[in-house]
Amino acid sequence: MPLIHITLAGPSAAPGTIQHLQQETTRLMQTILHKEAALTVVSIAQLPEGAFSANGLAVAGGASMQALITAGSNSAREKADFIFAAKKLLTATGGPSAAPTYVALHELPAESWGYDGETQAARKAERELAKVAGGAA
Repeated sequence: MPLIHITLAGPSAAPGTIQHLQQETTRLMQTILHKEAALTVVSIAQLPEGAFSANGLAVAGGASMQALITAGSNSAREKADFIFAAKKLLTATGGPSAAPTYVALHELPAESWGYDGETQAARKAERELAKVAGGAA
């Protein structure tokens, strides 16, 4: 159940480009980090040219990605693979930038976040109870 926010700076991206970023980011989450596609939410914000800077100087364009995931749900290798693939996606979509392209995975404790009013910890506890109940039958 990742929540991903992509920020683009520069000329406005076409609707097809935005859809491509959303679909490919979801695919990367599913194939590399083993997240459920139906629970993956991707939002994209577009900033004007010059809204990104490097070394204190405005650059024509840039991109970054931040994703919230549950702490401990992925290995260091999986996270590194995702960061590499996401950077490649951002660069392929928006082109090279004079600013670094950052990809950040924020790992939140399962009891500190969730969706539809229920924490990830509560969902895990429910799954464990269902397993026990299913095994007792």
